[in-house]
Amino acid sequence: MYEFPAAGGALPRQLSWSQLTAGANRTATALLALGVEPGDAVSYQLPNRLEFVTISLAALKIGAVCEPLMPIFRERELRFMLRQSAARVLIVPDCFRGCDHRAIALGLQAELPDLEHVIVLGETNPLECAAPDHAAIAARRPAPEQTAQLLFTSGSTGEPKGVLHSHGTLSQAAAAHIRHFGLDGDDVVYVPSPLAHQTGFLYGMWIALALGVPQVLHGVWDAHAGFDAIQRTGVTFVQAATPFLADLVRVAREREQTPARLRTFVATGAAIPRDLARDARAILGAEVGGAWGSTESCLGAGFAPGDPPELAWSTDGRALDGVQLRIVDELGRELPAGAEGNFEVLTPYVFDGYLNRPELTAEALTADGWYRTGDLGRIDADGYLRITGRVKDVINRGGEKVPVAEIEQLLYEHPAVREVAIVAMPDERLGERACAFVVLAPGGELDFASMQAYLDAERVAKAYWPERLELVEAMPRTPSGKIQKFVLRDRVAS
Repeated sequence: MYEFPAAGGALPRQLSWSQLTAGANRTATALLALGVEPGDAVSYQLPNRLEFVTISLAALKIGAVCEPLMPIFRERELRFMLRQSAARVLIVPDCFRGCDHRAIALGLQAELPDLEHVIVLGETNPLECAAPDHAAIAARRPAPEQTAQLLFTSGSTGEPKGVLHSHGTLSQAAAAHIRHFGLDGDDVVYVPSPLAHQTGFLYGMWIALALGVPQVLHGVWDAHAGFDAIQRTGVTFVQAATPFLADLVRVAREREQTPARLRTFVATGAAIPRDLARDARAILGAEVGGAWGSTESCLGAGFAPGDPPELAWSTDGRALDGVQLRIVDELGRELPAGAEGNFEVLTPYVFDGYLNRPELTAEALTADGWYRTGDLGRIDADGYLRITGRVKDVINRGGEKVPVAEIEQLLYEHPAVREVAIVAMPDERLGERACAFVVLAPGGELDFASMQAYLDAERVAKAYWPERLELVEAMPRTPSGKIQKFVLRDRVAS
């Protein structure tokens, strides 16, 4: 296991398997000494560093619940999540990216009666000072049905919800993922996504541990350092949000280099612009395609090795082993192939529920056990899924539904556009109109009139044209890279 610094050139920190096991056992013993019982949440707000993996394994060994928290969270988010979980232990770095996590954690400890222990990691991990008590650890070996993970949704639609997953569910989800993408003991897994997000936790750390292969961590994302790490360690597999893919393609083009062993890049969280996907396949020399998953359901669909390139990047793939997909109308009736409607998934990898929110859990699942994703989509006759938008992203313009995802994809292909997000803005006469938020490509120029002319040339119905253009420096994002459209909707409404 490797942990690379943000700046290129420096040697990575490394852990062997024996060192990882010993560190996890010492940490597990220390947690037991702090009074952590099976089912207790162990909260840790750490970047992608070796200690994250050690602490996760330690908590899992003794039947505690892993509650990883994103490093970007501050008092407001942390207070809410720690209060919800009633965590007794919080582990933080002393300082990360200019933030005094020690001071924040100690301040919260004074407010939260359940939070008994704050552990601060500096150059060393104080939890690894204890001699391991193997008998005590073995006595708390968890059953598959016990809760393993509490992961708060990243808030693309508002207030976070605490998602609960069991040991058995996560293990099965990882195994299905490994089968679907043809991974084996020769792979090297790169983890640029935050480990405190399901993409990094399950589809980075967990699958690497399940395979018994190296995992390569980056605490702070830097495209050049990331490319160097991929080259130096022989990375073969990456699953991450589309912006990571775009950054790696840019560096590879600048250097005129192809990663030596990179075989597969699974892009999640947002549609892959077609031009980027084509460039990525050619420049990175790897299969590139889309996938669909959620914190609640784990990965449900994805492209598979050997899929035709156009299908791999223009769809969200086909169902993983054991998963069923369907499209239904507003009354829950299944729609025929090719019809757009509400996307639902029936999966053995579904969550156990939302922490302390049984009413939201009930809303998320149908009477026959299908998870309501909140996405709109189509499934073709061959089983390929295409997500076309979010239910709450639908723009109802005087009764005419604007196909948001399709218009965004068209605008992505405009040479001046680096990123685009289309959201609804209130309108007294029509109810809603469409506003396009655009981040320009370097040197790009775009105004409202030229955007309209472009869509006209693409023969897009005028009712679907955005009726406002807002140029922005950057999109508001969740930690996993998803654009926070609710922020943009609030912005344009105000």
